[in-house]
Amino acid sequence: QVQLAESGGGLVQAGGSLRLLCAASGRSFNIYAMGWFRQAPGKEREFVAAISASGGRSYYADSVKGRFTISRDNAKNTVYLQMNSLKPEDMSVYYCAAKRLIMSSSTDYDYWGQGTQVTVSS
Repeated sequence: QVQLAESGGGLVQAGGSLRLLCAASGRSFNIYAMGWFRQAPGKEREFVAAISASGGRSYYADSVKGRFTISRDNAKNTVYLQMNSLKPEDMSVYYCAAKRLIMSSSTDYDYWGQGTQVTVSS
């Protein structure tokens, strides 16, 4: 069992930056690939970024590539999402998720956090 808790969301002007954190509790964090997803009102949850269990590989949705960076610290059981050059269309609730062993861009993750709101003003 893994519990996930996101933090770091808030209000930022377009062009600004935020860093989201996802703290994991439970056992064996380092066997889980981690992902970030987002969901805006009235829209489906969409993939943002994922990182392998070791942290050696990552990939991104085209919409955030070059602006967002996912990273993890297995010693701290934490995954991060650094978001730069934020746009109004990035405004969403952001969720972190854990999937045993294998990265995925689909929503078939094993565990989910409660989400953190990111608001981008234009």
